[in-house]
Amino acid sequence: MASREEILSALRRNAPQGPAHPSLEGVSASFPDVLARFAESVALVGGTLERVVDLSAADAAVRRLPSYAQARQIASLVPSVGGATVDTSTVTDPHALAQLDLVVLKASLAVAENGACWIDGPSLPHHALVVIPQHVVVVVDAHTVVPDLKAAYAALDLASTPRWGLFLAGPSKTADIEQALVIGAHGARSTTVLLVG
Repeated sequence: MASREEILSALRRNAPQGPAHPSLEGVSASFPDVLARFAESVALVGGTLERVVDLSAADAAVRRLPSYAQARQIASLVPSVGGATVDTSTVTDPHALAQLDLVVLKASLAVAENGACWIDGPSLPHHALVVIPQHVVVVVDAHTVVPDLKAAYAALDLASTPRWGLFLAGPSKTADIEQALVIGAHGARSTTVLLVG
């Protein structure tokens, strides 16, 4: 055991020092119109964005979606939006959600620079609700759109409130070495963001 410690100590003493990490102080994105940039970014990542005035209009927008007309199983975590046919609070085994066609999720904030929406993990009765459905609708308030990820992490304050969550940006995508982009290969085939307000 002593030789192991000697070797590790020698490695630590002789390890090359890399450059210092750059300071991000004062670095942030700014856009003349944050909401317009957010709409552009959602389109760039393969999603669709629709502005709605309130949750009633959001419900009407969901019901107009082609994916809604074809959906047999719908879950909604936004009360009064989406006409849920599956009550996720009664589901004990996430495998029971395997046939879920459409889910309506609530995002607590959104990022203009990349079109990502923050989904709070504790708001999900099952983590599978983000990846299992064929189609995802995200409802987010317009006043929660921030310019960049730095501002998003500052707003989330994860250090003082331990929790998990995820940034969702567009539908599932994958590309192979032949540069063929496939949408919906291992997750949602479409993502619609309803920007409220």
